[in-house]
Amino acid sequence: MKIAVFGIGYVGLSNAALLAQHNTVVAVDLSADRVAQINARTSPIEEVALSKWLAERNLHLSATTDAVAACEGAEFVIVATPTDYDPKTDFFDTSSVEQVLTLAHKANPSATLVVKSTVPVGFVRRIRAAMATENIFFCPEFLREGQALYDNLNPSRIVVGADTEAAHRFAQLMADGAQASNIPLLFTGPEEAESIKLFANTYLAMRVAFFNELDSYALAQGMDTRQIIDGIGLDPRIGTHYNNPSFGYGGYCLPKDTKQLLANFSDVPQNLMRAVVQANRTRQGFIASQVIDMAPKTVGIHRLAMKEGSDNFRQTSVQGVIREIRDAGIRVVVYEPALDKKKFMQCEVVNDLAAFKEQSDIIVANRASDDLDDVADKVFTRDIFGVS
Repeated sequence: MKIAVFGIGYVGLSNAALLAQHNTVVAVDLSADRVAQINARTSPIEEVALSKWLAERNLHLSATTDAVAACEGAEFVIVATPTDYDPKTDFFDTSSVEQVLTLAHKANPSATLVVKSTVPVGFVRRIRAAMATENIFFCPEFLREGQALYDNLNPSRIVVGADTEAAHRFAQLMADGAQASNIPLLFTGPEEAESIKLFANTYLAMRVAFFNELDSYALAQGMDTRQIIDGIGLDPRIGTHYNNPSFGYGGYCLPKDTKQLLANFSDVPQNLMRAVVQANRTRQGFIASQVIDMAPKTVGIHRLAMKEGSDNFRQTSVQGVIREIRDAGIRVVVYEPALDKKKFMQCEVVNDLAAFKEQSDIIVANRASDDLDDVADKVFTRDIFGVS
């Protein structure tokens, strides 16, 4: 079977790599460099497992910039292009998804169009009406940053926003490519699938915000955060997972998905969704104030990415911290090997680790790193458990 995948990012590439084990997959991207990397079996994104998978597996995978040719003869067309949150409209910018859907349907009217990009609630129903076809459904992804391939191979569930023959065949294709067995398959209405994605990520953001606010309280009161978290985590209803304090939730998904869900609540009374979004801003401000109160001349920011093994630092929480410290008139330098420029957020980028350590009076690190063991007395982090 031929499958076209639009977008060679975390979602698109990990889906393509999974499906190319048993199907002919053509990945499509606007970037000729990304296309060339895929065809050379190298990964354009930083994820060790995905890089090894591409290099070592006999995958039926190719890449191209020719969108029409990719769609021809494809039974499924997967759309995994960006849907960044637009603060002007207070909604996701779904223009790239709509463009691909329109192009794919015109190039191959018989293909089933599968939306993997995160979309607002109501998107699929609207686009079906606009394009006069029911052959479109949403299949949300639940991937962790830096673990995209693993989470596709070992999915917690496969959700498809339709209950048609094509929906069942697509879910089975995903399950057949996985390494896990007995994967829960859930077939829902389109709005229900869209809601599952947004509510799941907002719950995760809420959990992050809860433990961060607990840490803010303990830090302000001179208490031991770990003792408190260990104590409440022993309650099986709470558990000991996803409880490590940070500078706030960030990355590509949680900030935009929480804001999108909040926008979808415009006509529904609520308090909690707004509080989750506001709590993240408050946490970043609190962290910055802790650093500012130490009166450093130069603050070093160690890595922009949220997690080890990731090169994605879009909307990461440390950026809010940087902004507050910088605006307080304190010099900020950034150490980020994945960043190929001299300035970031008006701050100097120093990618010589020794020079970075020497210049920094305080080193702010969202996550602990062995790289900083020799300057532990300079490090400010709220990483209690030393895990992502």
